[in-house]
Order: sequence, then structure tokens, then C-alpha cells
Amino acid sequence: MEAKEKRIFITGGGTGGHIYPALAIAKSLRDGKYAKIFYLGKKNSLEQKIANENNFDFLSYDIFGMPRKFNFDFLKWLIKLHTATFKALFYCYKYKPQAIFGTGGYASAPTLLAARIANIPYIIHDCDANPGIVSRYCSKSAVAVSLAFPQAIEKMDNKNIFVNGNPLRKEFKEVTKQSAREKLHLSDKFTLMIMGGSQGAKAINNTAIPILKNLLKNDIQIIFQTGVKNYDEVIKQLEFEFPDYDDYHDLIIEPYFDEMVYPLKASDVVVSRAGSLSLSEICACSLASILIPYPYAAQNHQLKNALTLEKTGAAICIEEKILTSEMLQEKILALKTSNEFLSKMQQKAFENAHLDATENILKLIKRIFNE
Repeated sequence: MEAKEKRIFITGGGTGGHIYPALAIAKSLRDGKYAKIFYLGKKNSLEQKIANENNFDFLSYDIFGMPRKFNFDFLKWLIKLHTATFKALFYCYKYKPQAIFGTGGYASAPTLLAARIANIPYIIHDCDANPGIVSRYCSKSAVAVSLAFPQAIEKMDNKNIFVNGNPLRKEFKEVTKQSAREKLHLSDKFTLMIMGGSQGAKAINNTAIPILKNLLKNDIQIIFQTGVKNYDEVIKQLEFEFPDYDDYHDLIIEPYFDEMVYPLKASDVVVSRAGSLSLSEICACSLASILIPYPYAAQNHQLKNALTLEKTGAAICIEEKILTSEMLQEKILALKTSNEFLSKMQQKAFENAHLDATENILKLIKRIFNE
């Protein structure tokens, strides 16, 4: 079969943790001129926006997350799921993909269900230590299952399971700490990044703001990603609590970094939520981390992710319900003042990195084509 005849559906959405791993695979397939790629997901969604920005053909359907209670909303969801699955099935018969790759999330369910109905071989990649409902349900019929965490194996019903880690963009292999600091106009000294994901995290922001000035006075360079929705609120708080913040050249405040590899690579320590993709990027950048899991994540998977990494010695996990500014400052300063402790955490983080995840997942996809 000629490369130009190959067609692959990519699906995964709802959050960046599902979208960016799918995007990394889609880009690698396209860079290798391997196949015609279509991205499937919810219409007017984050995955549609990102797919369009990266010039992928996007095929949409209407779907929302499954309600946790059996009520009228559950019945509406059931109808939507059936309708969206038939729409995905129509796309399957129209474009005739030879393979489908899905990274989970409710937005991927219609495509994966359509793949089962149309008998199209598909591969699932699940990003979390506790796999999502879609991944668990669809794993039995998958050609292969790729996982980010070994702890997820027992939750998946498949004989062909591979622990690959999360696929990352090639820049995470190429960018160095020195080049990242130069790009961000930072000095060569202890650097802290504070972030809460693309949408930000109010709990992390509110805890960090009161200690920013003191951290800066302790000769710490700070990169603060507030989240797009929270940026204006953070600036107002800073103007009230820390009015001369703009005079400190060691403080970078941005709502969001399009190229996350640079602030991460420039840092030594990161304060972050515990989404699976964030943890993969943190480990790939050899960062010690202070993790504050989002307490309302589905099945509390962020806490499980954080505890999994903490057990390896690469992270410190603090639950949001006990988090204080004083506690956060204490942990940060302890890492700054103990080079041995910091180096050990950074080393353990890198040992948890899977820099070859993308290549290994591509090999699984190519097996479908007997290559």
C-alpha cells in the first residue's frame, strides 16, 4: 500500500492532557509523510481549535461528558453518544481509515465505538495512572494499548499492553537549559516555575502571590504562568499586595506559554497541578516538582498521578486542602538550599522520563500496516 493511500484517524479531547499527546503523534506521522491524517472530536472544542491551528483536517460531532448520576442529563448524553457514534461511523465509511489512534477523554468515545462497529483496527493510549472510562471500556477490542503509567496495567483488559509514557513534541529532546534561559532573557541561577495548566489554578495562584516577594529576595528567579482566565485577577492581587512587582526583572508573569518547553527547560523546580501530560513534560525536563493535584479531577486521578511520582522520589505532593503559603515557601526554600536533595529529585524525575514514547507508539501504529 502506498503512503499516499494511507489514512489514519486521530482522536482524543476534552483537556490538553488528551489532546497534546494525540497531537504529538499526528505531527510525527505528518512529518514522516506517512499518512493522510484526520482529527476527530467535539465540535467547537479545544481539540478543534488546536487541530485547526496545526492545519489538520478536523471532523466533528456533538458530544459531552457522561453524567455521574442516572437522571435526565444521562438520557440526553446517551442520545448524544449514539448520534455522535453514527456520525463517526459515517466518517469511517466516507474516508476509510486503515487505523485509528485514540488518547481517551469523552470526546474520543464516538470514534472508538465506531471503530469497533466498522472493524477498523485501533490503538488506545491512556495518559493517567488511573485510566479513564473510555479507555477501560474500549481496551478489550484494541489492537494494542499504550500506557503512561505501569500502575494502569491492571485496569486494562488487553493482552498487548505497552508502558511507553506520554508522547511529547521533539523540542523536549532538543532544547537545552541554557538556550531556554537565553530565549526568556533569564540569568543562570536557581529558577522556579509556578503553573496550573493552560487554564491556570486559582488555588496555586492565591497561595503563591503572598510569597513571591520573599522568594525573589532569596535570589530565586520566578516564571509565573497564571492561566489565561486568571491573569487579570492575578495582576490586580499583585498590584494590591506587591505593588512594585514590575521592578523585579527576575519575575516573568504570563497568562500562558505557547511553547511550554522553554519555561520548563529554563527551570530547576516547578509548582504544578498533576495532570499526566504535565508530569511527562516535567520529567523530560529533569525538574524537581511540588505537585498540588486538582481535587475535583475525574476519579481523583491527579492525586494518584502525583503520589505515583512522589513514591519514586521525584516529587513532593501536597493536597490542596492542607496547602498554605507558608508551607509552599518552606518546600521551595528547602530545595534551593539543599543541592544534594534538589539534584536527587531532578535525577529521579529524569529516570521517570520516556523520551522515546512517540517513536515507540509510532511503531505500534505501523504494525497495523505490517511494516
